[in-house]
Amino acid sequence: MKKWIIIPLLFIVFCSFHIQHGMVKVYHKDSRYSSDQICNLRDGKVYKKSSSYSSDIVCRIEGNKIYKNNSTYSTDIIYTIKENKVYRGNSTYSSDQVYTIKDGKVYKGNSTYSSDLLYTIKDNKVYKGNSTYSSDLYFSYDNYVTIEEFVAILHVVRYTF
Repeated sequence: MKKWIIIPLLFIVFCSFHIQHGMVKVYHKDSRYSSDQICNLRDGKVYKKSSSYSSDIVCRIEGNKIYKNNSTYSTDIIYTIKENKVYRGNSTYSSDQVYTIKDGKVYKGNSTYSSDLLYTIKDNKVYKGNSTYSSDLYFSYDNYVTIEEFVAILHVVRYTF
């Protein structure tokens, strides 16, 4: 009798976890129209717009590295993320640091100065600079993302707009 209760409960928990963490849609500004979808993230891969075709993979996340397209070759590493710092390629040298992500803010290079603030992240929305005004909204996403997923999405958005 207990099996008949536990099995459906486990199935519900699994399904809700999969739905919650399965896919992320990224939109221009605060839109939710499919025509304004920039990309989507599923299974560690960022696809163009609403596609799920392997030919539309823009980048792939593997551990703390982001690769071009669907590659896993070290020569195709776009970014390496270590301790909230984002580095160009397969490097972790300070001279190759592209971003610092701290307290919901994305800074240029190794800086955390307000003059080097590029983006503010709040409630799954990314704003330009030190703003949370709707007029400064850059893009939004509809689900929780890790720092690696965020960097991959940011990469796609920056090179789309």
